[in-house]
Amino acid sequence: MKILQKYFSLEIGRSVLFVLIAFLALFAFFDLVGELKSVGHGGYKIQHAFLYVLLEMPGYVYELMPIAALIGTIWALSQFAARSEFTIMRASSMSTAMVGGMLLKIGVVFALITFVFGEFVVPMTSNMAERIRVNSQGGALSQEFRSGLWTKDVIRSNGQEGEVLGSRFVNVRELKPDGKLLNLRIYEFNRNFHLTTLITASSADYAGANTWTLNDGTVANFGESKLQGAITATDITTAISTSKFKTQSLISEMTPEILSVGFTDPATMSAIALVNYTQYLSENNRDTVRYEIALWKKVVYPFAVFVMMALALPFAYLHFRSGGVSLKIFTGIMIGVSFQLINSLFSHLGLLNTWPPFATAILPSLLFLTVAVGALMWVERH
Repeated sequence: MKILQKYFSLEIGRSVLFVLIAFLALFAFFDLVGELKSVGHGGYKIQHAFLYVLLEMPGYVYELMPIAALIGTIWALSQFAARSEFTIMRASSMSTAMVGGMLLKIGVVFALITFVFGEFVVPMTSNMAERIRVNSQGGALSQEFRSGLWTKDVIRSNGQEGEVLGSRFVNVRELKPDGKLLNLRIYEFNRNFHLTTLITASSADYAGANTWTLNDGTVANFGESKLQGAITATDITTAISTSKFKTQSLISEMTPEILSVGFTDPATMSAIALVNYTQYLSENNRDTVRYEIALWKKVVYPFAVFVMMALALPFAYLHFRSGGVSLKIFTGIMIGVSFQLINSLFSHLGLLNTWPPFATAILPSLLFLTVAVGALMWVERH
């Protein structure tokens, strides 16, 4: 049994690696062609395009691993069947359950690789790729929005703790890749949603510990009690006090990581980052469904490797001599593409119809697992 396990692992591992490299080469070529139109804009040169495409490859490894596991396993099992090795193995008392157990052990390795790439490698490389693009082109992350970036925060009596005193809305015109904020407007409201303070600043630097340093700005305080009794324009003017500052500290739940999430695909975020950002949105009474779905997909997606390998197992029982392997590979590619399409479709349907995030994430895998079990039962009977 150990010899068979080693043989299966070697053949399937080699096939999966070959398929994965082929897919990566194909996607790298198309991405590089797409990046060529940006070469020459600002300081974006051909070496930046190559580096950007290279840093995007871990994301494709994460996305394509289940499909590569499916096609690679189909290829290896088809070779066993074409050379009658699988028939000999079955004649030597190897049951379907034993084959499934061997595939399960191999799938654990691929699932771990998928998890490591999705949780640790992809968030880092995707962030580096975006920084290279923005820095070389001399741009800012928020320039694509006409009004800049908007975010909401909670004002507490003791910085991050204590009683909630009101709400804070922050408008940032530009967010630099290094986390520096340019041209800020901060609107602070009390619990009755009356405007109490308007702060403007030319820039803000993150000092750590949820503290921002505002530079070169003004503060306008609106005296609520005086404004309520104001009758003339003079009364209104005297009720508003303004002052200028060179530097001023602002304690906020916002961090550069939280602000940059608005420009990040949730699929490239780690599960920990998704948990933190979902909690931040929930505390500020903002919609969290999109990020909850992304979080559950991040948890469920590595297990899709097992589903894909289960789908590959019935192909070992199909004995085609002429052109059989090509037909199986083509079928495997179609199944893999269908899985990706349905997985993406369910994410959008779940977001539109407010389905439970966990159900939205796991239903595609359950659907294909049901197909795999049904196909295996059919080939066993026939």
